[in-house]
Amino acid sequence: MNVRKKTAVRAAANNVIPLIALLLLGLWLLKPAWRSSADRNRPDSTRSQTTTTAPHPEDGQGRPPRSDASTSAQAADNALKTAFDNQQSGVQVQAEGVVTRILSDDLDGSRHQRFILRLRTGQTVLISHNIDVAPRIEDLKTGDRVEFYGQYEWNANGGTVHWTHHDPDGSHMGGWLKHRSRMYQ
Repeated sequence: MNVRKKTAVRAAANNVIPLIALLLLGLWLLKPAWRSSADRNRPDSTRSQTTTTAPHPEDGQGRPPRSDASTSAQAADNALKTAFDNQQSGVQVQAEGVVTRILSDDLDGSRHQRFILRLRTGQTVLISHNIDVAPRIEDLKTGDRVEFYGQYEWNANGGTVHWTHHDPDGSHMGGWLKHRSRMYQ
């Protein structure tokens, strides 16, 4: 297979596989009957904190219906929570969070911009963004929202997400950061 075909196949796989995973997680979240009764009765910290007095006809629990966007965001957050709970590493993840702390750059080897995000689930992750390969987020501040796609590595503090940039060699799935509608890859 020539290089152009390999690149096209790799690009298609990079786009399709994460979407399929998110779709499956979204379907699982939308179908309460698929979950055990213990799971259905447990409070879900990723659900909306809005309370209503009348039950919603869909779920009978008084929760407003979920939008497609919030469902896929919850699926992404749940994928990260699952990876953390199961101490998994090497998992491609996509989610978003709020910057809680900006750390100094890691200057050992390739330079990395580092900051901590808090996800909607309350989990925190360290973002380690290679600034020798991708541009730095210059105007990043505490409280900013950042969306990310990269490789999750487990640790007891919540985990690290790296490979948030393209791969110049084309041998690893590329990632990205999104801040104020601008992509960094």
